[in-house]
Amino acid sequence: MPLPARVPELGALDLLLSVARLGSLGKAARERGISQPAAASRIRTMERLIGVPLIIRSNTGSRLTEKGAMIADWARRVVDAAGELDAGIDALRNEQASRVRLACSMTIAEYLLPRWLSELRRRLPSASIGLQVVNSVRVAEKVLVGEVDLGFVEGAEVSEGLESHVVATDELLLVVPHNHVWASRREPVTADELARTPLISREPGSGTRYVLDHELARLGFTDDDRPEPIMELSSTTAIKAAVEAGIGPAVLSSLVLAEDVAAGKVVVVPTTDLDLRRTLRLVLRSGEQLAPVLRDVVAATRQLRQLV
Repeated sequence: MPLPARVPELGALDLLLSVARLGSLGKAARERGISQPAAASRIRTMERLIGVPLIIRSNTGSRLTEKGAMIADWARRVVDAAGELDAGIDALRNEQASRVRLACSMTIAEYLLPRWLSELRRRLPSASIGLQVVNSVRVAEKVLVGEVDLGFVEGAEVSEGLESHVVATDELLLVVPHNHVWASRREPVTADELARTPLISREPGSGTRYVLDHELARLGFTDDDRPEPIMELSSTTAIKAAVEAGIGPAVLSSLVLAEDVAAGKVVVVPTTDLDLRRTLRLVLRSGEQLAPVLRDVVAATRQLRQLV
């Protein structure tokens, strides 16, 4: 979807945040290496675009108007998200020559890793981090053979030869399109009903699929009891789009569904008799003597659970 016409560009929003922090348009301009007239021009352009005054200038400095302060509060989230995006892009770009080689499962990469990478870069500015994004089984394989130093997996049992550290917890949810018979259902869907219903699914080897398959197997449902998936997709974003389009139900992470549920794009249907909780883990080779930078990354990652 194209950005709304009234959304200012990131540099202007970041400049406004600097004015709020420093209390001076001149200081904000110097911090960015631009002239004060250039900074003032960017603020005026943003005021015309938004349609409200943003700052008040005086002999003692500059301060934000009441509406400017509100814009700054909203802008802070956008600028922070841009920093997370930059950290993720930097990790992907540095994958070939990095000192810290990471592999990460799809869900974690899409919805958690950008914040972690941004925070890791803040705590460990000298660490150069590279990233490969594959499913959980492939992450474990890459760590075991030494193709990467550390990995993030979701739900799957930890392979022999690996040790793990829990970094977050999650739960899988059943979601359906608005035109599905379960969308208006009052009672929960049972394990038996879910096991016998074709789903839009992740590919074999994904952590999301593993958790559902493992739980249904624990309850006694075999592969012969279950129909083939409606379709298998390697991206949670693609699965959400398929559900929203009315193709069928899916079981996905609560992490990936929060915004879609809040926006009313899909419907969460309660389930019963199923334990679809899972852990998200950092994995590394058992007993390996880590280089100092890797020890720092592991130590920092253990402290990042509050970012989830």
